[in-house]
Amino acid sequence: MCDDFIHQGLTHDPTVSRRSFVVSSAATVVLSSTAAAAEAKVVEKDVNVPMASGVSDSALFYPEGKGPWPAVLVWTDILGLRPVFREMGRRLAAEGYVVLVPNPFYRNQKAPIVDGTFDFSKPEDRAKVMPMAAALTADANISDAKAYTAFLDQQPQTDKHKKMGVQGYCMGGPLTFRTAATISNRIGAAATFHGGGLVTDKPDSPHLLIPQMKAEVLCCVAANDDEKDPTAKDKLKEAFAAAHLKATIEVFAGCNHGWTVRGSQVYNEEGAERAWSERTELYKRNLS
Repeated sequence: MCDDFIHQGLTHDPTVSRRSFVVSSAATVVLSSTAAAAEAKVVEKDVNVPMASGVSDSALFYPEGKGPWPAVLVWTDILGLRPVFREMGRRLAAEGYVVLVPNPFYRNQKAPIVDGTFDFSKPEDRAKVMPMAAALTADANISDAKAYTAFLDQQPQTDKHKKMGVQGYCMGGPLTFRTAATISNRIGAAATFHGGGLVTDKPDSPHLLIPQMKAEVLCCVAANDDEKDPTAKDKLKEAFAAAHLKATIEVFAGCNHGWTVRGSQVYNEEGAERAWSERTELYKRNLS
């Protein structure tokens, strides 16, 4: 994992300010009254998921009521489980899903892995998270994906007769691909948002797993990520076409790496809402 998972838009883009990237609850934008009302009908639980390498502290969300509902696994970005991803979990559950947002760094420490302000332009701040991200090998990702999806299927609220969704942000992009390939019979839809390192020249490049997938896939690509590697989107399109899988690979103009996460200095509300809506339609087509 390494440099592919630094928030390039937060660190290197001279067109945006370098103010601190706040990851505390203060970074969470207040929701509209409609969204808040919907989230009030969501049950939120802190859960401990048994893993091959220990126990993962995670957050589970599902709608109030009888259910059951399709399940969704959410892979966070490099800053892990924190208030903004809990907000996403609640919002997603309000749409009618059982949602698990795990702490991907449970092997190292419980969430949140950073507290207070965090600035990707500072080497000392990056040093807090990069070693943990680098330790998440492909094998570790696959093992974790199996455990998290099994946990979701064990929940009484989960509709096991319907396909499962998976979505990931930044470093969660490769984790999403590995999940869709590893548990292909369960995963019916997969979405990545400014996914880092989906296409590499290494033998374990996530895009090489596409032939093992059965899901419809949505890849929302940051404009500055595309500028750095303009061939990546074409390789993804070619791989999905060769596998005869339905996939949408879209570059979001004017949206930089990290644009879908509230609290990020590059957060783009219009672009984030459009990406959310496209993901909503993806799930409606494949999980309902």
